[in-house]
Amino acid sequence: MDRSSHSRTRRMAPFVAVAAAAALTLAGCSSSSGGKKSTEDTSGASAGKASTPRMTVALVTHQAPGDTFWDIVRKGAQAAADKDNIKLVYSADPNAGNQSNLVQNAIDQKVDGIAVTLAKPDALKDVISKAKSANIPVVGLNSGLSDWKKLGLLEFFGQDETVAGEALGNKLNTEGAKKVVCVIQEQGNIGLTQRCDGVKKTFSGSVETLNVNGTDMPSVKSTITAKLTQDKAIDYVVALGAPFALTAVQSVTDAGSKAKIATFDLNKDLTGAISKGTIQFAVDQQPYLQGYLAVDSLWLYKNNGNYSGGGEQPVLTGPAFVDKTNVAAVAKYAANGTR
Repeated sequence: MDRSSHSRTRRMAPFVAVAAAAALTLAGCSSSSGGKKSTEDTSGASAGKASTPRMTVALVTHQAPGDTFWDIVRKGAQAAADKDNIKLVYSADPNAGNQSNLVQNAIDQKVDGIAVTLAKPDALKDVISKAKSANIPVVGLNSGLSDWKKLGLLEFFGQDETVAGEALGNKLNTEGAKKVVCVIQEQGNIGLTQRCDGVKKTFSGSVETLNVNGTDMPSVKSTITAKLTQDKAIDYVVALGAPFALTAVQSVTDAGSKAKIATFDLNKDLTGAISKGTIQFAVDQQPYLQGYLAVDSLWLYKNNGNYSGGGEQPVLTGPAFVDKTNVAAVAKYAANGTR
């Protein structure tokens, strides 16, 4: 995407935020965990505000077990579903082939719309084409900003991961960092790779990538600890998700390192860590908003022919920084599981 496109999208962001805020005042929340099998969350289904016919929407993500980020996405999606008289069917699998099968399951169930993440877009190309052939509208969220148009999706809701990484790199410069390790918890995830690559573009010091197994947190801890023990010159650890940043705090202590920690994404425990100063700052992409807008957009498309960005531009939900100066304002929402 060129810089003029980014500029146009950013100018649209305040209008999107105002519209989303107005919609959120009408929406309720429900908490649920992710899983590999397709599941239906019926909590609050009778509370739908729309008088339009009942719809079924499938939300299919690459959530890994234990990653609380996706609980926030799902809460936003369920809030939109409750408002719009939608039955939301959620399924997830971090394996791209399995995620493709889940999308196929949604097609076979003849849902009215599909919202999908594109962490590994090539693996989903064929099944998305099948959804289009079945006249099922598909929107993207969170991962896949570089590929959603090529795959023929109607809309995309998320942040530009390269831009987010570049912003974090610039912030590290102002923090006086010299040597950074960027921890990737899922190899092959294009969005995570773009984050670290973005940091490398703007950070004036050195950046090393460290791959860890994000599904095995003890292994994550030991791998980061070993790296910090080996290289005492590392003065910042950049994590790409809240659970991994919190684990990195333990690694810093175990390694006797003086490294500070920054991260992408939030949860209630992470906002507490920012308040305490054990984590310096986080990049917030507003996952609740991603889930909410993706599901709501499918209702708008079916009932009024609307699609945000005209099929040409994504709707950006980040990046924004959360640090000690503003964490108190965000923490109360994080405590509710919505930030």
